[in-house]
Amino acid sequence: MKSNFYSFIKTILILTSIIILVMPMPRKIQAQQFIESAEILDIDSIAVKLSRNDLKIDISDIKLIGIPAIKTFEQRHDILFLTTSEIDLSEIHFIEIKGFGRKKLEPTRVLDKFYSNKKLGWEIKNGKTYFNLFAPRAKIVKLVLFNNYDDYEGTEYFMSKDRDGVWSCEIDGELYGKYYAYRVDGPTDKTEMFDFNVLIADPYSTAVASKNSYEHESRTLIYKDDFDWEGTDWVKIPMNELVIYEMHVRDMTAHPSSGSSQPGTYSGMIEKDIRGGINYIKSLGVNAVELLPIHEFANWEIPYKRHYRGYYNTWNPYERNHWGYMTSYFFAPESYYASNGTSKFGEWNGTDGRQVRELKEMIKAFHKESIAVILDVVYNHTSQYDYNPFKYIDKKYYYRLDSAQNLLSFSGCGNDFKTERPMARRLILESIKYWMTEYKVDGFRFDLANLIDEETCKMIIEEARKINPNVIIIAEPWGGGYNPSGFSKIGWAAWNDQARNGIKGENPFNRQSFIFGKWDYGVNKDVMKSFFAGTLEILGGLFQTHEHSINYLESHDNYTLGDFIRLAIGKIEKNDVVQDEKKHVSLTPIELKINKLAALTLFTLQGPIMIHEGQEFARSKVIAQTDVDDIHIGTIDENSYNKDNETNYINYNHIEWNKDLWDYYKGLIELRKKLPQIRNSKLEDLTFLVDEKNQFCVGYHSTKKAEKVGEINTEVVVVVNGSQTFTGEINLPEGEWIVLADGSKVYSDVDAKVVFQGKVLVPPIEGMILIKR
Repeated sequence: MKSNFYSFIKTILILTSIIILVMPMPRKIQAQQFIESAEILDIDSIAVKLSRNDLKIDISDIKLIGIPAIKTFEQRHDILFLTTSEIDLSEIHFIEIKGFGRKKLEPTRVLDKFYSNKKLGWEIKNGKTYFNLFAPRAKIVKLVLFNNYDDYEGTEYFMSKDRDGVWSCEIDGELYGKYYAYRVDGPTDKTEMFDFNVLIADPYSTAVASKNSYEHESRTLIYKDDFDWEGTDWVKIPMNELVIYEMHVRDMTAHPSSGSSQPGTYSGMIEKDIRGGINYIKSLGVNAVELLPIHEFANWEIPYKRHYRGYYNTWNPYERNHWGYMTSYFFAPESYYASNGTSKFGEWNGTDGRQVRELKEMIKAFHKESIAVILDVVYNHTSQYDYNPFKYIDKKYYYRLDSAQNLLSFSGCGNDFKTERPMARRLILESIKYWMTEYKVDGFRFDLANLIDEETCKMIIEEARKINPNVIIIAEPWGGGYNPSGFSKIGWAAWNDQARNGIKGENPFNRQSFIFGKWDYGVNKDVMKSFFAGTLEILGGLFQTHEHSINYLESHDNYTLGDFIRLAIGKIEKNDVVQDEKKHVSLTPIELKINKLAALTLFTLQGPIMIHEGQEFARSKVIAQTDVDDIHIGTIDENSYNKDNETNYINYNHIEWNKDLWDYYKGLIELRKKLPQIRNSKLEDLTFLVDEKNQFCVGYHSTKKAEKVGEINTEVVVVVNGSQTFTGEINLPEGEWIVLADGSKVYSDVDAKVVFQGKVLVPPIEGMILIKR
């Protein structure tokens, strides 16, 4: 048995040796060889990046497809530089390198070389009408002239191109009242969007006729404008005095309770003797309005739960874009808000251009009431689903793309505008200047401003101040990052979300803060002191000056402040259906106290203030009953961007249900005008006050002097107590102190005076404003 075992082992060893001998030895692993990128740098130069840097490439190894000649060649490690004969950018080109394969040449930095000062859009002079369109990679551009807005056939004219990429055409006659569009043809492959069959309006259109459709088909109207401003001009309001009312043009008069005979329009906004619109805004006392976008935008999204042009809509059963953050034309006013506007699918808006005159009438009316007009503008992205002109003129020029040439979407809106391109930057600057000069706009709030490149941001404020040194420039300082301090350093104001979250909380469910007797992450009474001072960088905050801090607790985004409080205290749950509207909207005593504390705290922060439409009466956005199949009908809406219905419209009847709060806001607005101490104190004017036994009782003493007639020239003390259970106790500076506002009301001159001396006791969930006798 033993000999058999050894014989078996011997056989196994022999067989193993044979297997090892016949197996091939492992080869040295070869690095993959391919072209990582190939870019056109200039009209006659190319840069190529290889996957390896250890191989020498010979010029004979390189072949260009579509480009006649290589003039020079240089290799630096894995980068190849080639100069060539002139490259035709209206064609697709490739490079082949022996052993590395083939790669398409992408026009990248070459596009930054194109720039023109030629006037773009249309212009009438010397009995002729001139048309200019910037389209540097186009192969053919045709102007199509129409007699009627809904014509699909018109007179077509070939346009000629100059060396700077501008296509031009001139036609005899002054073509006022005519309509036109362009056909643009260019390079064609899966990464391009040129389509000669699509008619696009001029990106420099100053008036647009547009169809209510998913494509937002549009025609440029050659509109003659001879508006009379009657001597009105910009309203010059110092930044610290601003009380901004963020509002949607349509929301302010669309509800029947507004009393408007032209609901939801520019004209309806300024109707006399109605409850809503400008009359309501005047009665509240604010001195500026910030209009949600009124640039011509894509009102419709795409069909719900249907495949459409490469998209499938699972998110928007309303198929609408109500807020307006999908701009199509940066020089034209939204035509749906004209007096003949319609939302009917398939119908046209803006056909006679009246939207231009009616918007100007609205702005003039605000200026006559000394109310500044700020536009919410969207230059960080464009409309996503329609025939947006920039995509069909040249997607690769106007948009930020990934390495596969897909549209980037740090905006969350599908397509980020490449603001750093020279002609895109020129368009933004010219748009800003146009609205300032042609519409007398007082300022701008820039949506997702952090997506606008810094150089363009610097030029915006520089150019705008040349026209109006008092121009209001506000950033929404996020989008692909967060940079309020950076905006402050170049002179911009910015929305102060840190104060917003520090005072009310980040969300009502598990991130509540001061007004609920809690601290959100990173907030404490020392941080509250910073908020009171204007969230200054010197105190660990964001801003160079308090005038850059746009203090707010509610905007169009997210829950209203009233709903935030309703949810936070458990009056209603997130998915509850509202059964009794009046009971839901009407504030309970505890809700009223929290709303008033929030208001008093907000209005005593140094710097400008913004409130959102309806905040002053704790508006609730309850999703309205419509024929749309929305499973959330009857619940509170956190994101009402898509609802052109009573979810968003201001119901003026609700004011009476919460009139106490409305009066409180009105009183604070008036008080703020009289007290520079609560809006314009510098750090050296302030002494912070705290209750050492109550972490939620904090305030300040201001010795700021009055500077204008009508202002109260005395010292001021502000104290707020966010504790839900404990009274706050603050030692007062020497003297007698008169209460101007407390947790109950803002006192008028005829009210009995409440006076404190030595110390003041502040009840839970209340605040006080006191002046020295």
